[in-house]
Amino acid sequence: MATLDKQVFALEVQNHELIKLAYDAYLANSRSSHAKTLKRGEVSGGGKKPWKQKGTGRARFGSTRNPIWRHGGVAGGRTGNENFTKNLSRESKKMAVRQALSLKNAEKAVIVLDKDVKLTGKTKDAVKVLKDLKLDGKNVLAVCKEKTPEILRSVNNLAHVKLVRATYLNVFDIMNADAIVFGDAAVKETTDWLLGKEAK
Repeated sequence: MATLDKQVFALEVQNHELIKLAYDAYLANSRSSHAKTLKRGEVSGGGKKPWKQKGTGRARFGSTRNPIWRHGGVAGGRTGNENFTKNLSRESKKMAVRQALSLKNAEKAVIVLDKDVKLTGKTKDAVKVLKDLKLDGKNVLAVCKEKTPEILRSVNNLAHVKLVRATYLNVFDIMNADAIVFGDAAVKETTDWLLGKEAK
């Protein structure tokens, strides 16, 4: 069984600021900008002046599509072009992942599978592995080196299991998982990636 590198799985986390930044950045970067409101010039109607300029005792208005009127346009509304992206440096993201993994490992939520665990592509095999680990019904983040067809077929129908490649780990998935299960080869892949030892 692979050993867990202390620089990745046993960091002393003084505060959670970086983890919070990475968590928020993940959500922000996943956010789409589809909402769009109609401005005054885009609302249909309003071509006729509602009443004459003078003599009525009421305030003057040139269009019923004025933003302060019901069914009028929206002033300062969404355009559909908003950019919610939050940027973190690559090293900051990696450090946040290392801190998140360290927190989960301290909670005994990081599990490394033995080399002899084989998935044949049947869901019942993955269910048996989870049951043996006492993880059935829990939110599990499964980390693998490569997403092989056998692994994908084994876990795709399990709603509470999310499969991710080692080099695509992120703080959001880590912090929301009840348990993180690593394949034996995925531990080394994760460690090399987070410590900058990946192949060039």
